Amino acid sequence: MSDDPRELSISIRIAAPPDAVWRVMTERMAEWWCPKPWTVTLDDVDLRPGGRCAMTMRGPDGEVQPTDGLFLEVVPGVRFVTTDAVVRGADGRIAPRDPFMIGGWEIAPDGAGTRFTGWARHWSDEARQQHQDMGFTAGWTVVAEQLKALCEAA
Repeated sequence: MSDDPRELSISIRIAAPPDAVWRVMTERMAEWWCPKPWTVTLDDVDLRPGGRCAMTMRGPDGEVQPTDGLFLEVVPGVRFVTTDAVVRGADGRIAPRDPFMIGGWEIAPDGAGTRFTGWARHWSDEARQQHQDMGFTAGWTVVAEQLKALCEAA
């Protein structure tokens, strides 16, 4: 956890070893990424630094929320970090966008289990508040619980 006043975060303990949690985090992303009944389509997920991270979330009432960005950091078995501040253009070059956040999903050993932490860092107080008002804490907690259930059932 950070002392950054522009960060929002959640954390949960998962009763599964880190390697199992990492596999579910990275290989079954579509099953836990957004709170049900929402679903996600992984449009282009290239899990490496500089790789594209493009997804489309769909809500139960026909809502469509596309996201696009890049992976900034990928440390296998530890964390991946994305941002929407830049995208990879059609020509393959990186292009700027209006930023909303840098998001991180990380794990660490916690006794015989794993500590999962999801965090979002924002460029402004207003963006942080907007994300909180959108339901960050409730939504990301549901997502963490979905990840936990998948990991503990495996």
